[in-house]
Amino acid sequence: MSSGGEPGGQDDATLSTHARLVFGAHWALLAFVMGLGAYHLLNVVFALFLPGTAEEDFDSAVVLAFVPTVALAVGPVLGSLCWGEGLLRDFRPLPNRRDLRVGLFCGSAALVAGFGLTWLLRPVYGEREVSDAPLREVLSGLDGSPVVLILLAVIMVLAAPLAEELLMRGALWRALRHYRVPPWAVLVLTTVLFAYLHTDAARTIVLIGQGLAFGAARLITGRVGASFVAHAVNNTPPAALILVGAW
Repeated sequence: MSSGGEPGGQDDATLSTHARLVFGAHWALLAFVMGLGAYHLLNVVFALFLPGTAEEDFDSAVVLAFVPTVALAVGPVLGSLCWGEGLLRDFRPLPNRRDLRVGLFCGSAALVAGFGLTWLLRPVYGEREVSDAPLREVLSGLDGSPVVLILLAVIMVLAAPLAEELLMRGALWRALRHYRVPPWAVLVLTTVLFAYLHTDAARTIVLIGQGLAFGAARLITGRVGASFVAHAVNNTPPAALILVGAW
């Protein structure tokens, strides 16, 4: 995918022609497995210890619950540093002007898709399961500390979207393109795995709709920066809901 003739905008398959293999596989595939492994390992650890933490300090427990998601970036970051050409060249996560334009458009499309699919699925799953009611319940349990609420909003808009995009539209996308998987198939595969990652059966269709919008930004520009912007735009409304509680 071209990104306007920029030096870092070549197709991933082209960039991967002489890419380093690790254990016989493209390093980005190993980076994806590492990131996914860190996510699941931390989820298991927190499942054992977070209930006790929640009883003592609910605010800290809520913040810690986001750590596994942020840890998704561990694989892509370490893989890029150890075997790739550096995070900026391998994944191009810092948005440029075109990334901002495409990301804003695709992020807005993700919001429309999310609201539309949520409305359609309400009769099937019930309003609570496909709405932001669970988020509201979590917020009602916080003590209202502005520092905690602002931290949660930053994680939702910046840290979590960046980590998820580096893993899905970064490492996995690049590995699949190295193996000459067609771009449309890469878009579908990364979208389905993105929905799976959230382990929310009632919202799977909504997440697929949103994931397709994020992937479209990556497909159009060839850069993770664009899908990161789209993802951040999509996460802004719930983050705004959190910030409302900070004041």
